[in-house]
Amino acid sequence: MIRSYFGLSQNPFVIEENQTLLDHQQRHFDILKVHSQQGGLCVILGEPGTGKTVLKNALIHHNPKQWITPVINRSLHTWHNLLRLLCRAMEVESNGSDHKCEARLILEARNLNARGKNIIPIIDDAHLLPPEALRKLRLLLEDFPKNHNLILFGQPQLNTTLQLRHHADIKNRITYSARIDTLAPSNLIAFIHSQLDRVGLPHNTFTENATALVIRASEGTLRAVKNLCLGALLEAVRDRTKTVDLKQVNAVLMQPHWRHNSRDEPEEPLVTSNQKYRQPI
Repeated sequence: MIRSYFGLSQNPFVIEENQTLLDHQQRHFDILKVHSQQGGLCVILGEPGTGKTVLKNALIHHNPKQWITPVINRSLHTWHNLLRLLCRAMEVESNGSDHKCEARLILEARNLNARGKNIIPIIDDAHLLPPEALRKLRLLLEDFPKNHNLILFGQPQLNTTLQLRHHADIKNRITYSARIDTLAPSNLIAFIHSQLDRVGLPHNTFTENATALVIRASEGTLRAVKNLCLGALLEAVRDRTKTVDLKQVNAVLMQPHWRHNSRDEPEEPLVTSNQKYRQPI
C-alpha cells in the first residue's frame, strides 16, 4: 500500500540483510573481523532493538567464500538439541549420539581450516542459553582449530551470567566484549534519512516535528524508529497525504502497545505467611 501510494519500487524501513552499518556498528564489525582472523570468543550485548541483528547479518554475509558462519538463533535448548542445531548449521550429519555429533563437528572444522576457511559460529539470544549447554559448547570448541571465533549475541543479563564464579573458565576466554547502547538522536535521524534515500523519498517526507516526536518516543532504539516510521507512513496513506506530521505519528502512538498504562500492569502477587494471626493487644 505504501509503495503504491508513494510510487516506490521497494518497501521503506525494511531491515535488509545487506543493511548499511551505522558508525557504531561499523566500529564493532571491524574489531570482530580482526578476532575472526586470529581466533577468540566475543560477546556483543544490547537491549532489544538496538541493532544487534543488523550487525549479525553483516557478519553472516561478509566474504561468504572465506567465512563459515553457522548461526544458532534458537538458543533456549538443552545441549542435546543445541548440538544438533549446530550440526545442521554446519551441514553435518546430526544422527547418532552426542559424542558422534561432536566428533563430526570437530572433523568438519579441521577440514574447513585445512582449506583456509575461517570458522565463526554465532549464537543469537545467548542470554537464553542454559549454563550447562554453554559450558559444553566451550569444551567442544577447545578441539576446534585455534583460529575460530565464537560470537555470542545477547541481552545485558548475559554479562551477569558470565560474572558468576562457576563461569570463570568462559569469562577468562573472552577476547572482546561490547555493549550496543541506545543511539543518540543524530544517529537515529541519519538512519531515517538513509532509509528515505534508499527508496527515493525526500527527507521532508517527515516534518521536523514528526521526526522529533519519533526520536523522542523511540527511546534510542532502531527497531522502534523503524516501526514508528512505517506506521506513520501507513497513516499518511489513510489520510491521503504525502507528508508525515504530528497527526500521523500521534495516531501510531495512540496504539496500546506504545502507551504505558499502570492499569495494564499485573497486580502484585498476594503474599502469604504460615504464621498464625495474633490478636493485637
